Amino acid sequence: MRPLLRLLIVLLLSLCLSAPPASAFDTILSDESIREAYFLGQRHDGTVPRLLDKYTRHLPPPHSGPHISSIAFFTPFVQLALFSDGYIGNYSAQQARLDHRGRQDFVKIFVHIHLTDSYGRFMENPAHGTSASSPPLIRRPYDFWKDFRLQVFSDHQLLQPSSFQGTAESACGRRGGPCILTGAMIEIELLAESFNSDSATILVAPPEGDPVSVEFDLTSLR
Repeated sequence: MRPLLRLLIVLLLSLCLSAPPASAFDTILSDESIREAYFLGQRHDGTVPRLLDKYTRHLPPPHSGPHISSIAFFTPFVQLALFSDGYIGNYSAQQARLDHRGRQDFVKIFVHIHLTDSYGRFMENPAHGTSASSPPLIRRPYDFWKDFRLQVFSDHQLLQPSSFQGTAESACGRRGGPCILTGAMIEIELLAESFNSDSATILVAPPEGDPVSVEFDLTSLR
């Protein structure tokens, strides 16, 4: 083999090995991607809600503990399409591009939790064991979701979310009756560019019951 050809092969192999793996979805939305997401949402024909099923994993009820019913992985493309789908009024592709200009792109992960018979709206009262006058059960606090631990991995590396928040969900009577705690939705945000492989794994560990783990094939997402 000629020395020059050998040198070129070595350089090409070196570049391939040293280049960081690229994420499969659009971690930075181009003008063309923004335009596509905008027009996808503007159909208003149920396309976007149906698309969300591709970005959501539905989980069966557990034997005990809270029911982590679904975990969703919303890429920047899907978020923009969802926003466009829900926007009613004068909104153009040009305005969507201007609104997005200069913004960092994030992935949003949603974890939906339902209360169950074994992990319901009432919980044991920690003070009952030390005080006979304390009731054995108390209402579960509305911020119970803070006891759930979420971890997100990309290429086996633990990613740090930029935000972590949750919202309690309740069922209320039709005629002003009392509202009953039914579950919660947890939302975390991570920089889209943090995902540098073709898969992502989300692990959710509840305070009671078994943890659940789901994997998303990022090569199939936008």
